[in-house]
Amino acid sequence: MSSAIPLNVGIVRSAAGDADAPKRVLLAEPRGYCAGVDRAVETVEKALEKHGAPIYVRKEIVHNRHVVETLRERGVIFVDETDEVPEGALVVFSAHGVSPAVHESAAQRNLHTIDATCPLVTKVHQEAKRFARDDFDILLIGHEGHEEVEGTAGEAPEHVQLVDGPDAVDQVRVRDENKVIWLSQTTLSVDETMETVDRLRQRFPNLQDPPSDDICYATSNRQTAVKAMAPECDLVIVVGSRNSSNSVRLVEVALSAGARAAHLVDFAREVDPAWLEGVRTIGVTSGASVPEILVEGVLELLAANGFGEVVPVTTANETLVFSLPRELRAARA
Repeated sequence: MSSAIPLNVGIVRSAAGDADAPKRVLLAEPRGYCAGVDRAVETVEKALEKHGAPIYVRKEIVHNRHVVETLRERGVIFVDETDEVPEGALVVFSAHGVSPAVHESAAQRNLHTIDATCPLVTKVHQEAKRFARDDFDILLIGHEGHEEVEGTAGEAPEHVQLVDGPDAVDQVRVRDENKVIWLSQTTLSVDETMETVDRLRQRFPNLQDPPSDDICYATSNRQTAVKAMAPECDLVIVVGSRNSSNSVRLVEVALSAGARAAHLVDFAREVDPAWLEGVRTIGVTSGASVPEILVEGVLELLAANGFGEVVPVTTANETLVFSLPRELRAARA
């Protein structure tokens, strides 16, 4: 494998579709598991080791089919709501976070809970509570129905309005234009979010920004890596599940940054051979909830089709690690 291409160093360029150009893969770095996903998956694995099966998890622990199916085979039971969990049993809350109402429901059923919410999502929850206490109108940029949005909005339902993209800005109503702040779901497209913010600020010039970025470092980093390689790609393959917001965004970012085609797949077997026809450069990346074994499967398939040269495209180095929930810290290896 070639040495990584650091940030701000150009990729060796070839004409798209040039029949004489070598077949190659540009492999985005960083990709795959972020610190919050790693913590959440390890939380369930350690809970299984400590308590044995079955372990209940509200919603999917992370949005990835392979991870969910693998844990289900080990004795994890995924439920939609806490009322599906036997009274007194153990339930883990997913990385996407839950509202206070879910915590209250679990307490009423005497459930033992372990909260695997990503600390960066928890930060947004704390911001929502803080600005609600100060009686701000909170404009939450995110996708309707997403679990993270439901959890954050549930912290201050009387103060939070969902803004689902730029086209929703015209429907926003606030009580006092001098007390308005925007927050966001952590897994959004950075560019689309800022477009939404710009349109909100046109309506509300005194709109305040969150104290720190709400879109998580991993989401932003993965989008940056895709932007770096997309202009050179005839095709970008994003490994990730369709209910994974950050994975879906990577497909959109690849196309908007100049990739000639981009597709989302859960597994290598979903790669359509027709996609590879006439293609010389393929970009590969994966969403923040995707284990590396799935990327390796795609690389093996591409190598079998003549794409044996793999060139890493590195735009950031990630070193962040989150501690396990306190109930499991002694169990960490």
